Parts: sequence; C-alpha cells; structure tokens
Amino acid sequence: MSQYQVLPGPEAFLPPAAASMGNVLPDPGEAHIEGRIVPEDEAYEVFARKVLGAKVPTIFPGPLVLWQWNDHVVEKAKAIRELANEAPMRIIPMADYRPKYPKIQAEVEINPNHPNLTIWHNKIDVCIFIGVHCHQANLSLKIIRGGTNCYTMAMCAMAGHEDACLSFRDATVEKIRKLLEAVKKLKSEGVESQALPFNQFKMSRTGPVVGSGN
Repeated sequence: MSQYQVLPGPEAFLPPAAASMGNVLPDPGEAHIEGRIVPEDEAYEVFARKVLGAKVPTIFPGPLVLWQWNDHVVEKAKAIRELANEAPMRIIPMADYRPKYPKIQAEVEINPNHPNLTIWHNKIDVCIFIGVHCHQANLSLKIIRGGTNCYTMAMCAMAGHEDACLSFRDATVEKIRKLLEAVKKLKSEGVESQALPFNQFKMSRTGPVVGSGN
C-alpha cells in the first residue's frame, strides 16, 4: 500500500480515517506532516509558514484550554492568546460539543458535528486545534478534510491526530510557545503575514461585548 497523504480537501463525502489507510502516530519528539513522520522541529517551521501564508489563519481552542480547571490551563490559554496576537490569527472556540439545532452560529463557535459550516462561513484556509478532546477533534478533522480545502493542524495533549494535515503530540505550554517562536523567527527573516485585516472582538453569553477593543 502506498503512503496515504492527509491533504486539504474536498476529498470525499466520507473520507477514510487515516489510521485505516496505514498512517501511524508520531513517537515523542516527532510530529507528522501530511502522513509523514518528521522531527518535531521541522513541523514548527511548517506550521509558521502555513500560518503566515494564509488569508484567514484561525485557532480553534477547545474545552481543555477554555475551562479554567487548573493553573496549568491558564498558562496554556495565555500562550495561545499571545500566538494569535503575534501571527495574527483569529480565535473561534469549540466550547460546547452539543449539536445546536436548527441554527448553528458558525461565526461565533465551531461545532464538531458541523465544522465545515464554520470553515465556509469564515473562509478559513488554515487552522489549528488546541485543547480539543481527541474524539471530537478526529471527527471534526475528517469532516473538514472531506468537504473543505482548509489546511488542518492539531496540537494534541496525547499522541497526535493522524486525520490532521499536520499534528503535534504531548501539548504543553512550552510547545505552544515554540509555535509562537517559530512565527516570530520567520517574521524576523522578512516573511510577512498574508492574513486579511480583521477586528478582534469578545463574546459574552448574550453576544458581542461592545467597546471591548482587542
């Protein structure tokens, strides 16, 4: 069997799970890019180039970094915010895994049952999942690969996500900051962000917070 490449779609109505095609997860110190196992440092640079070259680069933080259940999570959330500001990248949370019918607010949060709607609505071409539970991340990544042309990346707290185009394992505050440093390094070398201008806003349970600034 030839190596199955995990590439941006749209691939198919029901794309195969990468694991079923023979792709394996990286060992500690490694990452994977489009199905290839690579040294982790190589993946940091690819991440930075993808983010800086994208029109709508977006971070999808999940409950593992959105809910303040210990001090370690707080530090991860702060690092994610710094990364978003530096690149710059939009932030769209995956805060509630329950399906929302009949209206899903794709501009407000990404939902694992219909992530393609959020990708389409916001015209997202590159994204990274951080802090999303594995079962929900794998579901979402397959749907995105099947129906959109978004380049997906994922930073997993465990062994990684073979259904992302690029995936890191063993997510820590230090590794999130390595993403930040990789972006800073390329920018210092003259690589400019191609992101479309946008205004960051904050949301409450009742809607946008007026006058919140950035």
